[in-house]
Amino acid sequence: MKKPELLAPAGSFEKAKIAFLYGADAVYAGTSSLSLRTRAEMEDDDLIKTIKLAHQLKKKIYVAINIYAWDNMYEEIRKQVKILEELKVDGIIVADGGVVEIIKKEAPNIPIHISTQANIVSYHTANFWHKNGAKRVILARELDKKQIKELIKNTPSDLETEIFIHGAICFGYSGRCFLSDFLSCRSANLGDCSQSCRWSYNLYVEETNNPGNLMPVEHDDKGTYIFSSKDLCLIEEIPEIVEMGIDSLKIEGRLKTEYYLATVVNTYRTAIDEYIDNPNKYNPSKYKKELEKTKTRGLTTFYFNNRDNKDFQEYEGKQYNVDYQFAGKVIEYNIDKSIIEIRNRLQIGDILEIIIPGKIEVCKFTIDKLWDSQTDEEIKFVNPGKSGQTVKIKLPIKVEENWIIRKKK
Repeated sequence: MKKPELLAPAGSFEKAKIAFLYGADAVYAGTSSLSLRTRAEMEDDDLIKTIKLAHQLKKKIYVAINIYAWDNMYEEIRKQVKILEELKVDGIIVADGGVVEIIKKEAPNIPIHISTQANIVSYHTANFWHKNGAKRVILARELDKKQIKELIKNTPSDLETEIFIHGAICFGYSGRCFLSDFLSCRSANLGDCSQSCRWSYNLYVEETNNPGNLMPVEHDDKGTYIFSSKDLCLIEEIPEIVEMGIDSLKIEGRLKTEYYLATVVNTYRTAIDEYIDNPNKYNPSKYKKELEKTKTRGLTTFYFNNRDNKDFQEYEGKQYNVDYQFAGKVIEYNIDKSIIEIRNRLQIGDILEIIIPGKIEVCKFTIDKLWDSQTDEEIKFVNPGKSGQTVKIKLPIKVEENWIIRKKK
């Protein structure tokens, strides 16, 4: 049984560290100007640091240059590709044929990964990209498992396959959507999507017998979220996915928090490892329960199991988890008083959970004392203020730097 690669998003250098800490085999990243996340905190220097970190840890990193590029962007693309060749990045994710040609010329030693933006929905298309230099194809989310199996069966053994297993689903076909550009002059295909599909809309229908009289169609008084989709979650399908022989399993979310990243990566890491070690004892319910502590919308398997599935629209809009929130990140461990960088209000009596790398079980404890990180005086509560706000707290187990702590509300 082949163990698939677990591929995590790295929207910043700090998030890359969290992803690797919690078990990612590889991360994908990209600068704000050339990848599909203009709001990601990743500029050239951060990208270089992330590449070096990955290689120090004997992990992999793939860099996204997956925009559909205008001609005036190619000079910047050419410069970045040359840098990636020098740094020996493990792959470049690309959707645009013109960018593929630049990579083949300027970075002939870097593997080319064809982005999901390229809409690969058949083995014919996968074979086309293989003939044109692709090492890996990232399949469209719109495929079901039968189609994926057929694609793998009819493509060369040296062509790797990658699928998304968790995260946001785009209303557009494999992410190729023009709605944002039309409504807010922010192009999704250049990484600046305003997520127009997540907005609420007011709909009106014209009465048949009374032309010109418009009747509102409302879900509630705030309108209806007719385009917004649930989030993809294939944790229950891990056994079948592993057996299919897919090479890489991808988590979406370069703009999500470190807490989200730690929880989701750690959950899929332990799930994959436990299934490989003992297939007969795989229990998806405990993994899904953990994932639901971070969900912002409903969860769906989309088309993976059934192309007739219609349960993937989120008509309620964004559904924030009401039971848990990001408490903080470990900065320094001490047996008496550890230093925590806080992300939400903490006070005496709060119930916290430490997310332990490599374990689905968390360490729960109640705060009985807090100390001001500057004066060392006891305090009853602390609110997040400036970036990097810290507090001292006694932890029940030995932890390491960057471990993530959640709070039960």
